[in-house]
Amino acid sequence: MLLTLKQLEIPPGDRLILTALKWQDYEEILEELGEHRSIRLSYSQGTLEIMTPLFIHENTKVLIGDLIRILLDELNLDYEAAGSTTFKSQIMDQGGEPDESFYIDNCTKIRGKERINLDNDPPPDLAIEIDITNRTLFNNYEALGVPELWRYNGQRLEINILQGGRYIIKDQSYLFPQFNLIQKIPETLKIAQTIGSAKALKQFRQWVKQTIT
Repeated sequence: MLLTLKQLEIPPGDRLILTALKWQDYEEILEELGEHRSIRLSYSQGTLEIMTPLFIHENTKVLIGDLIRILLDELNLDYEAAGSTTFKSQIMDQGGEPDESFYIDNCTKIRGKERINLDNDPPPDLAIEIDITNRTLFNNYEALGVPELWRYNGQRLEINILQGGRYIIKDQSYLFPQFNLIQKIPETLKIAQTIGSAKALKQFRQWVKQTIT
């Protein structure tokens, strides 16, 4: 099965779902495919989703990551970017690879580590999923205890806050409560398509500074 997986050519934007897997199968697939790959894996209690992102997916996730870095920089908040790190827990039988992720409140707890294992380490404080290609396995972030999950579908930003073990959709971010991000981030992403990413990021930074003052 592993050789077949590695040889699979999944067109950009498409996904493959495998079911009835064991944890050891998931671990072997991760090892066989390696860390330097374009595809993303999401695993939840025996179900594995394999997805190859489109350009718009990757472009959007980088831009949102840059917007978050601007917020963190302007607020002078300490953080560690974790990107698309594989976050997994054998105890919970869950694994996920967000499009972007950040340690903020818990950044000092993972600083200097080469690998993260959620059986022992805290989850990222913020995970971002670009849902343009209809990825499905979001319940794994809930099970892994990620406090805040952002989902962007190409038009709308949805902010999910973990409360009582379940995600609740909120109008404001817990991490950045002073900003109207569900309006500003989609607006900035649309502007970037016209004037370019660099100018859009500069405008966003100016907006953040004006909001703080």
